[in-house]
Amino acid sequence: MRVTTVGRRTGQERSVILGYYEDGPNLVTMAMNGWGEGEPAWWLNLLAHPEATVELVTGRHCVTAAAAEGNERAALWERWRELHDGLDEYSKLRSTETAVVVLRPRT
Repeated sequence: MRVTTVGRRTGQERSVILGYYEDGPNLVTMAMNGWGEGEPAWWLNLLAHPEATVELVTGRHCVTAAAAEGNERAALWERWRELHDGLDEYSKLRSTETAVVVLRPRT
């Protein structure tokens, strides 16, 4: 999916291509820099301005982003584990927990 955010410093639109899966009406991705340290710019932008747009095969959709927490995060992480062998080992390369980002449709 292509996610377009508003730059936290510039106020300009910024786009990035991200892997995701669907969880009901929501889209789920992970905030990572190829398993390196630090948060990706797109995630920092969403933390500052959570409203964004996504482009999928089905068209363009308005969403609001938030980090999953608690039981929701655990369930969504488990689904990622089913999709990606070795996810837990890769996540150990980071000193901080990788945010599981939920993009919820806006009406």
